[in-house]
Amino acid sequence: MTPDAVASYLGEHPEFFEQYADMLADIYIPHPHGGRAIPISERQILTLRERSKQLEAKLREVIQFGEENDAIGEKVHRLALALIGARDLASVISTIHYNLREDFAVPHIALRAWNAPGASVVAELNPASEATREFTAKLVSPYCSTRAAEGTSADLFAASASLLKSFSYIPLRDSDTFGLLALASEDAERFYPEMGTVYLKRIGDMVGAAVRRNLRPE
Repeated sequence: MTPDAVASYLGEHPEFFEQYADMLADIYIPHPHGGRAIPISERQILTLRERSKQLEAKLREVIQFGEENDAIGEKVHRLALALIGARDLASVISTIHYNLREDFAVPHIALRAWNAPGASVVAELNPASEATREFTAKLVSPYCSTRAAEGTSADLFAASASLLKSFSYIPLRDSDTFGLLALASEDAERFYPEMGTVYLKRIGDMVGAAVRRNLRPE
């Protein structure tokens, strides 16, 4: 019989262990962490202990993720309250820069809006380049990368562009795409393609609503 056939037979006939209980007591197998032989019952206990340690590690990981998400959620909440309290476009821009830098530790922030009357009076909302607008129009959700979007770095980050190693691009939308919130860092691991974007999208939704609300009507 092959080992697989033995394992299959024992799995299908658990009564075997009741009928041959004395034999099981005489079986010794190698210790998983050493050369000595141990009874099969002791090996089962070791297996259960290993599984318990693995479950504990997973539980600690889940708790850690939960605590991190709670902390991020609190920061997003503070940003939302600050944006609600901003009374004009300048206050909105100041709030975005302050909260993203202080709460989220984002060192480089760029904001652009187009087809938005009154945006040009705020330095941070300078007209976007054609490359930036075309890139943003293709985004269906926040996009993170270790490479800058082609043709956008100088437009968005000016003199700092050559120092930046990771980027996050968040489209601003209501009925259509009207702007872009771009975040960047000198740390190549700050933003990366596989990172989650749920909170980035929420930030984009809040920033977009606050900016659009405070733009002067035509």
